[in-house]
Amino acid sequence: MNLSRRHILKLAGVTSASAALAGAVKAEGMTNLTLSTDALPFALTTPMHVREAAIRVKNLDNMLAYYRQVMGFTEIARNGNTVIVGAGGIPLLHLIHLPEAEFESQSAAGLFHIAYLMPTRKDLARWLVHVARMQAPVTGFADHNVSEAVYLNDPEGNGIEVYSDRQKDSWQWDGDVVTMGTKELDIDDIVSLTDTTKDDYTIAPDNLRIGHMHLRVGDIAKGRAFYENAVGLASTRGNREDAAFLSSGRYHHHVAINTWNSRGAESRDDKQTGLAWFSLTITDAADIKQQQARLEAADYKVSQLENGDAEAVDPWGTGLRLQKT
Repeated sequence: MNLSRRHILKLAGVTSASAALAGAVKAEGMTNLTLSTDALPFALTTPMHVREAAIRVKNLDNMLAYYRQVMGFTEIARNGNTVIVGAGGIPLLHLIHLPEAEFESQSAAGLFHIAYLMPTRKDLARWLVHVARMQAPVTGFADHNVSEAVYLNDPEGNGIEVYSDRQKDSWQWDGDVVTMGTKELDIDDIVSLTDTTKDDYTIAPDNLRIGHMHLRVGDIAKGRAFYENAVGLASTRGNREDAAFLSSGRYHHHVAINTWNSRGAESRDDKQTGLAWFSLTITDAADIKQQQARLEAADYKVSQLENGDAEAVDPWGTGLRLQKT
């Protein structure tokens, strides 16, 4: 069967393009409706960038099957109650098995979504045909000016974004503010890059990585104090009361935070499912020392891990690991 835009929407469980856009607006909280071909996408070449994430899961077998089948991840290692999966032999996601855990509320602080960055737009096309053919539920599609994105949730409600970036030279900046919007995704144009009569996405591309993390927080000012002032990421979307988008090296964003469903949320319960920690890779060792000094001066808890990395804890109990390149 030759998959058209209509077929993609139908198989993904979305009734129309407008419904898909509505799902993406909900996923990103934007209402202003106004590819990299390097070995690694631009997002992974900046002085700081996301490397890995860990989520606490209740049904390990179910979750492992999902990330293998839908994302094409492969198992890399097992360590106690944790299974590590990734792409190209690179660890991306740690699944921490807590069978007695309760499900974390969507109004609590924690994970909004993990955003997996496809190396190219063609890879996004191949994956889109794959999820449509296997009829994996999708919650939204959107063109964000700087990127093209698809949204879905894993079986335990953890948000996922799968996207590809447009060439960074095409991004529009006004000083330190990058133009991002939410408009209808041209699905036909994307899937025209691949053969829609077959599913050839059997495994994730070697250079698929986590492009950014989007978090639920209780207060934007407190979130910016941690991720911007102490960690050292820079704002790319101006001052907003309900969200902040932060990056390194003029990427559109490596970390986003919002209070759309979680305003006033307090410390998280580490015995519930959801995000346990994520990591930032820092290319300059001196930057790590400066980060630790800023974090400790601001009275954030910083600990040293056995592998030599440092881990800070944000105001809601989410771990942030600072890893050397």
